[in-house]
Amino acid sequence: MTTSNILSLPFRKSTQISLASSIRQYISKKYDQHPDMFRHDLEVIDALRRDAVNSRDAHPSGIRRLQTYAGQLVWMSGKFPIDIGVDFTWYPALGYHTEHPLVQNNLKYELMNILYNLAALYSQLAMASNRSNTEGLKTAASYFSQAAGVLNYIKTEILPELRMPNPPDDMDEATLESLTQLFLAQSQECFWQKAVMDGYKDASIAKLAARVSDLYNLAGDAAMRSEAISSAWIHHMTAKHHHFAAAAQYRAACDCLEKKRYGEEVARLADAVACVNEGLRECKGGYINKAVVEDLQGLKKRVEHDLKRAEKDNDIIYLQVVPPKPELKILERANMAVARVPPQVANPYEYLGDHAEFGPALFTKLVPFSVHVAVSIYEERRDRLVNNNIVAELETMTDKLHEILSSLNLPGSLQALEKPLGLPGSLVQHADEIRQADAINRLQRGLTDIEKLCASDKMVFEEGKALLVAEEEEDKKLRLKHGTQRWQRPESRVEPSRDGGARLWNQAAEIDGYFASSTSSDAVVRDKFAAVKDTLAILAGPDRGIMDYIPNSRKTEVPELLKPAIGRLRGVYNDILRLESRRRKRVESLRARSRADDIKADILEEAARLERTYPNTPIVPAHFEEFFDKRLDRLYEPELEVVEKERADQEKAIADIQRANREFEAQKRSIGEKGNHDREKALQRLDNAYYKYKEIVSNVEVGRKFYNDLSRIVEGFRNQARHWVNERRKEARALEDEISMPPLASLSLNPPQSPPTKSYENPDPASYYTQAQPPLVEAQIQSWADNVQQQQPRPIPPVAPVAAMQGAWTPDMGIRFSGPPAAGGNTTSQAGRQGGGKPPARGTWDPNSGIRFG
Repeated sequence: MTTSNILSLPFRKSTQISLASSIRQYISKKYDQHPDMFRHDLEVIDALRRDAVNSRDAHPSGIRRLQTYAGQLVWMSGKFPIDIGVDFTWYPALGYHTEHPLVQNNLKYELMNILYNLAALYSQLAMASNRSNTEGLKTAASYFSQAAGVLNYIKTEILPELRMPNPPDDMDEATLESLTQLFLAQSQECFWQKAVMDGYKDASIAKLAARVSDLYNLAGDAAMRSEAISSAWIHHMTAKHHHFAAAAQYRAACDCLEKKRYGEEVARLADAVACVNEGLRECKGGYINKAVVEDLQGLKKRVEHDLKRAEKDNDIIYLQVVPPKPELKILERANMAVARVPPQVANPYEYLGDHAEFGPALFTKLVPFSVHVAVSIYEERRDRLVNNNIVAELETMTDKLHEILSSLNLPGSLQALEKPLGLPGSLVQHADEIRQADAINRLQRGLTDIEKLCASDKMVFEEGKALLVAEEEEDKKLRLKHGTQRWQRPESRVEPSRDGGARLWNQAAEIDGYFASSTSSDAVVRDKFAAVKDTLAILAGPDRGIMDYIPNSRKTEVPELLKPAIGRLRGVYNDILRLESRRRKRVESLRARSRADDIKADILEEAARLERTYPNTPIVPAHFEEFFDKRLDRLYEPELEVVEKERADQEKAIADIQRANREFEAQKRSIGEKGNHDREKALQRLDNAYYKYKEIVSNVEVGRKFYNDLSRIVEGFRNQARHWVNERRKEARALEDEISMPPLASLSLNPPQSPPTKSYENPDPASYYTQAQPPLVEAQIQSWADNVQQQQPRPIPPVAPVAAMQGAWTPDMGIRFSGPPAAGGNTTSQAGRQGGGKPPARGTWDPNSGIRFG
């Protein structure tokens, strides 16, 4: 057997890019470190990529180059995000689009291509091995096993993390599965060939051959689901499947002969003949390499010869019953080929170091990207804890307290009696704060900003949604045009890929819900502002305007009997004011501490500890969960306990003021003090307006933060929608091109022949010379991007024009018999009267001789 009866994987090709410049730019934008710190690392990574991309020769030195660059890429994936900003360009190695590159900003895509080329190199090294001796066979089997291992590693480890809705055709799951099984089959074939060379028993060789047949069958089944594997390769796999099924039965028959099971020998030889004939059927069309065909033909001759001998011996001598095929025992399998992932691929971290095989890891001083993500996660979790679990709870309690005070008409009822004339001190303080803050303009600006942010977010969102709607309409029109039987891709709203239509439409519905909820909340805030705007205008005005708004009391002195109740109520109310002031200061202090909580130094120490403890494990944000929990508990657990204490203190203060207010109202009724209700109501309205202003300010800040956060969401949605729609449109164009192709039944392997009448009209023999026949595609030729020598057409022997033949007959000539016509024109009647035994005279016709032209 020669090397031409096996297949190898061609290399994927790439273009030269400056990986260093893109990494430098990313570091300067996203990290706090200067790119010049990593000048040497940037030079090294460019050199590693250049060496790896240019390793396209079947030489063992390429293994080290590809493995080293792949190992550094794995290491870098812990330092940088997957979309680092580099457009990696790679050309497919298999399929019908090898001239069309695929460009992706994706580190995993680059790693996938490098590992693919590593598998291709292993397969080509196996093909280049000397398989005429046992050592060469062992080497080839090892290389094929490693090629299968790398491809299986790509399928199970890299492909799920690729984050590409449509991976390249020659690297999708079906193609990788087929190639993996193919190289396992060829590795097993090497073990089978070695067993034959070493003279193993026929039973053992049969088990090895049966497993080879199984693996080729698995490869062919997966290839049928692939868009990239050519029909030539599929025919090759199928022919080899039948070849080794026949070889297995033949060796089993030899074992039966040795064990004197002559009837079973005949049955297995007959099945071997059937299998080898099936394999030869795959050879029709010239797709399969000549060496494979010769192997099949040689096996057929040998099996048929043995079958004739076995049938003759059994029929004459042994007379054993030949069992039918269903009664034959299924052959056992002996599997030797295993998909073996090189340790440099499976555990690249073990080969990175100052004195390790891959050299020192690059960008070690750069803070890992996962640490940046972890910092963001911690800050988000900390802010959520502080704002939602502590500050929001305290503010809710304060709002409840103000509602209760307002329902008790406090402090208006107290101020009306304590300050029957002029303005109460607390009201003057509130008015000064309102003026200094320019309250009305501040709220109006805030509400205007919210409207602008909402409109901007909605515009971006509507742009992305319009892209989805337009794509959906295009898909519906094309589906109506071509019919659902031919237009078989999923509809837009149910497209199931990772970032596909189903996810985008669900996200659009979710964002619609956000806008509906926020619009309702914005309307509530505007209604609050409208309700207190006039009162705030009075507070923001001069003191004279406030005094004109508040009527003076008719009585200027407080009754003596009422003073004790007023004192008790004032004392409890002051306690509540102090509680509120303490709470406000606590919230401000907590927010300041939260802003000052910088975790970067501590998390870098934790990251360094994790790298020392687990040197072969890439750091991910999940590794910092325990660290986060301990830090949050240490810093903010006491504040959560304070919330419960504040709640208890507030309940006691509310109970005290309700009791004091009841005594106050009862004392007023007992002495007949009606008080000045108009003054009380005016003071209470102004006090309520002040607290409502504080509430609206908080609402406006929450709204502004909400729309700022929403802007990032809608921008991401629009960008994803734009990318997905572009991919769908490319897919639609490709599908339309495929549909518009003529059916295979209408295609002819030969050019149409000229009508027969043309041959009479053009007697020139040169016009009948050969026409080019379609080239025969050999199985090992898979990549049409490679330089393949053009096959010359095979000439057909020239055919002489019919009209140029001597004595050719045409319908307008009539029937003319040989010899000159007889006189009188009655030659025919005279010929009919010639003697039976004599040869006919010239110019006469014998009916027994038939009609002869020319």
